[in-house]
Amino acid sequence: MYNRLRQSGESLAYVSVTLIHHAWKQLQVGLIVLALGGLSACAASDAQSVKSGSVGKRPVPVVAATVSRKTVPLLVQATGTVQAYATVAVKSQIAGQLTGVYFQEGQTVQQGDLLFTIDSRPLAAALEQAIANRAKAIAGVSQARAALAQAQAQVSQAQATVARDVAQVNNANAQAQRYASLLGSGAVSQEQADQFRTAAEAQQAVVVADRSQVGSALAAVDSAKANLQNAQAAVRGADAAIDSAKVQLSYASISAPSAGRLGKLNVNQGNLVKENDTTPLVTISQIQPIYVEFSIPQSQLPELRKYQAQGQLRVEAKSPNDASQLDRGELVFVDSGVDPTTGTIKLRASFANAATRLTPGQFVNIVLKLTEEPAALVVPAAAVQAGQQGQFIYVIQSDQTVKAQPVTVGRTIANQTVIKSGVRTGDRVVVDGQFNLTPGATVQEKPRKESAQPSLQEG
Repeated sequence: MYNRLRQSGESLAYVSVTLIHHAWKQLQVGLIVLALGGLSACAASDAQSVKSGSVGKRPVPVVAATVSRKTVPLLVQATGTVQAYATVAVKSQIAGQLTGVYFQEGQTVQQGDLLFTIDSRPLAAALEQAIANRAKAIAGVSQARAALAQAQAQVSQAQATVARDVAQVNNANAQAQRYASLLGSGAVSQEQADQFRTAAEAQQAVVVADRSQVGSALAAVDSAKANLQNAQAAVRGADAAIDSAKVQLSYASISAPSAGRLGKLNVNQGNLVKENDTTPLVTISQIQPIYVEFSIPQSQLPELRKYQAQGQLRVEAKSPNDASQLDRGELVFVDSGVDPTTGTIKLRASFANAATRLTPGQFVNIVLKLTEEPAALVVPAAAVQAGQQGQFIYVIQSDQTVKAQPVTVGRTIANQTVIKSGVRTGDRVVVDGQFNLTPGATVQEKPRKESAQPSLQEG
């Protein structure tokens, strides 16, 4: 009996423990369900509160900015390549041994600076030979002038002889006529009359011969004049040869034809160089001033032409790394046609490059300023939001609630956007924190960090 009671007691104890364990598990489940229900209710309450705009009791922290009027430039932006203003390939104009190099590779030189010297001894000898030939030609001129003077004297002598013999002919003719008349009166014999007639005829033949001598003397004068002209031409030829020799000798020293930066030296001192060789001795790149070439879409060409007709267009070159300004210049060239393969047109700007911050081959960002729009309404670009009904801006009301204001947007420059309509000067607009906003929400402004971007001009 005792054993039955003991067994019965153990069964009751086991049942009691089991019931207590089951009850404890039910209590834990109930507590968990109750906690989850409470959280759901809180979440639903918060969601309902946000949906109904009742977060005025919890202001949403935002960053705000003021709508202002500023002068907004109309800009065209592109990527350009820096090009040398001029590139000169320095070559030798004579053949010879390179005897001197007077620069360092990459050095900046001025126009006229000595770069190379070439062995000048053969050229100096050629110049001396040309000078000697000129002296010989000058002596030939002197001889030709003497021969001309002699020929001219012979002409004068022949002409005097002719004059003398002509006078004798006239006298002989007079004697012959007188004796002919005396023969008719019988005062002289026929023989005497014939003698004077024959003498007159002989004297006439002498005059003819004298005149032939004059012709020969004149021909000799013409020949002497021709010889003098040839001698004078020889002098001029000798002068030209001297000038040519001097020019050739000047080629032995090669100076910089223009200012610029030197490239790689292609021929070292001591080597033989050829006349006008295909490989230059060195190349000079003129970089002050310097060009930047860039392209813009053909759609921007009408505006470019419009504002180009109103005056010179200014251009800025900026670093692609940190957007710092490298130099300012002006537009100097617009290509005559559009590239059909890319639909772009090529432009070129000129920069003084006084600080030599632009280097040929360098890539830079180009900002071409077409015109300016004064007193334009601008807001930070981050303030403009896109919605189903279009673009809008959260405007902060006097009671620190926000209103979703539809706006018409213009262009964006330097992280600031032009607003055509929808806001007014002085309006406070949200630029950061819009994700947590709904129309009518209460906001609390936080300090705004200043942007490092360049600002537009105040209107």
